[in-house]
Amino acid sequence: MTLSALAISGSPRTNGNTDTLLRRCLDRLSTQSIEVELVTLAGKTIRGCTACNACIESRDATCPGITDDDYQAYFEKMVKADIIIVGSPVHFGSATPELMALLDRAGYVSRANGNLFARKIGGPITVARRAGHNFTFAQLLMWYMINDMIVPGSSYWNVATARDVGTVMQDTEALETIDRFADNLAWLAKSIAS
Repeated sequence: MTLSALAISGSPRTNGNTDTLLRRCLDRLSTQSIEVELVTLAGKTIRGCTACNACIESRDATCPGITDDDYQAYFEKMVKADIIIVGSPVHFGSATPELMALLDRAGYVSRANGNLFARKIGGPITVARRAGHNFTFAQLLMWYMINDMIVPGSSYWNVATARDVGTVMQDTEALETIDRFADNLAWLAKSIAS
């Protein structure tokens, strides 16, 4: 059985610090024979949930209430993946609105269709210039918990401090934390699959 990992970057900046940490995590997973993919929300349109309840009424694993954005392709990748990792820079103490729009809608559609994310594994990674990454980390972690997912720990929280592009590579503790997180994801995924 081939395992797959999907990393979703909520950063509006491509190839920034969030993408760097997600790639590091995926690179580590790929050494464990796990298929990996990084997708970014940069330049995409993900509208927020409108609470129309169409996903509950239709029960067809889509978001029929909003069809004029890029949501569905991301959702389908999430459903197929064994491991889902999300990353976000901190914007005013929280995750980016595009990432939260994707997660809110995906969560509602999943729960309306028998909890499609139940027992998938993964976790969040956040990057802040100075502060707020713990709040953002907790915000994203709550999404995993309410979707009945399994989140392994690491040697610290999956947070980093950086501002200018590339400076996240100077946060050696964050890099070690991400490496351990990736190792734990791989170990857990293989343990569950066996």
